[in-house]
Amino acid sequence: MTRPLARVLTLLELLQSGGVRPVAELAERLEVDERTVRRYVAQLVDLDLPVESVRGRYGGYRLAPGHRLPPLMLTDEEALAVLFGLAAAERAGLSAAPAAASGTAAAKIRRVLPHRLAHRLDTLREALAFTAAPAPAPSAAPAPTAPDPEALLTVADAVRHRRPLAFRYTSADGRSGERSVLPHGLVLHAGRWYLTGRDTGARAERLFRLDRLAAPRPLPGTFTPPPGPDPTDRVLHALATAPHRHHVRLRIRADADRLRAHFPAELALSEGPDADGWSDVELRVAELDWLPGVLAALDRPFTIVGPAELRTLVTALAERLAESARGDGS
Repeated sequence: MTRPLARVLTLLELLQSGGVRPVAELAERLEVDERTVRRYVAQLVDLDLPVESVRGRYGGYRLAPGHRLPPLMLTDEEALAVLFGLAAAERAGLSAAPAAASGTAAAKIRRVLPHRLAHRLDTLREALAFTAAPAPAPSAAPAPTAPDPEALLTVADAVRHRRPLAFRYTSADGRSGERSVLPHGLVLHAGRWYLTGRDTGARAERLFRLDRLAAPRPLPGTFTPPPGPDPTDRVLHALATAPHRHHVRLRIRADADRLRAHFPAELALSEGPDADGWSDVELRVAELDWLPGVLAALDRPFTIVGPAELRTLVTALAERLAESARGDGS
């Protein structure tokens, strides 16, 4: 690619970032004079790209909406985001476009990716698992933090090729340290990325959030994954058994499908139903105030084994509902 052509493409990338870009700023970024910038703009217009000239004190050039999609200049991270978004939407059944359109769009982007990045993206798609759509969150929670793209691709490669992995990890209490892990699976759940694997230092299965993981690097050798639950089940079980303030135990006369529809999979473990239709449900939660409403919406017979505080909350809700039904409220 000749240098003038490279600068024209760089100009297009700058204009695609949005807003009005002053001529002086463009000249500085492209390392040319303002006259040359105007010549590059003319070349874009000749290519039928909708570049507008804006007059005035804050004038310059901008890319206006056109009658067709112009060539897009994407960074590696932007291309990764687009391709993974298409794959995730299709996997979750959220794509508004036909499957063929999503497939051809992904193929067009992938064809122009550097070979190294295209290979790593394929590895990520092969290594990644998705949980089912989560039940509504019981309370407001901070928005998940996206992992570093380079770290994500490195972890995916280790999972896909069964390579041991080392990284620096910061736990929920703020402690940071080096970990050495045999990575079993990479799972996207409720907008958050998780790595499940065996911590060789602790000699136990562990769950790691990717947004708390830094500087991952593969270690020599390979390993054979252990038998047992798949990565998504491992993640959900680890989340449901994590220590929290309250340990809730319930007996509910309902089948597994009805329970899954009302209780978040990452919070609830259930067994049953038995011959009489009763299931045992355990939850470990930080707060109890959302559970009475869920039990009311479930509309099935239940018994609270513990804690007593939940019985108090359910009784209070029942009294408020009865008062409202009688019309006694003020």
